[in-house]
Amino acid sequence: MTSLLIICALIILFAGLNAKKAFADEDYSQEIAAEIRNFLLVDEWHFSFDEENGIFRFGVNIGGKLKNINFFVQVHENAYTVYAISPISADSDSKLAIAAMAEFICRANYGLKNGNFELDCNDGEIRYKIYVNCSDITPSREIVRASMLIPAMMFERYSPGILDLIFTDAQPIDAVKKCESD
Repeated sequence: MTSLLIICALIILFAGLNAKKAFADEDYSQEIAAEIRNFLLVDEWHFSFDEENGIFRFGVNIGGKLKNINFFVQVHENAYTVYAISPISADSDSKLAIAAMAEFICRANYGLKNGNFELDCNDGEIRYKIYVNCSDITPSREIVRASMLIPAMMFERYSPGILDLIFTDAQPIDAVKKCESD
């Protein structure tokens, strides 16, 4: 029995290490991370930074009913990716709810110039993603600022429609029109 527990503990330990390793798929740029850190410090954002994997985490208050979104910034070797994640998800137990949110996301994404919404059809997570290519450059303060503020602005703009889909029987096309008419 004891050896079985030890084997199970080792399996869990190695699975955790492999999962962490899979996320940290590459080395990250110290210079890019420094620019992001500098922006967050100067603007007095409260954040945490995983130095081993190059990942920033923080929350941002936004206008509207959604109130807050969580940020996750993954620094890569020549780029970084900003994920703004809604604290409210689509109902993953309902195929109709997931289909409606997927349609809403597709309609909202059409014509966006910088970034896009994403929907995880398995768990209903809704996020906005921006990828910033930094090949041969270090991003300026303005680039970092825009990459952080655009997702927040997109959630401010589209959160009424997201919430209507989650909590009412709104149709995706009407929910997007409502968001884009303001």
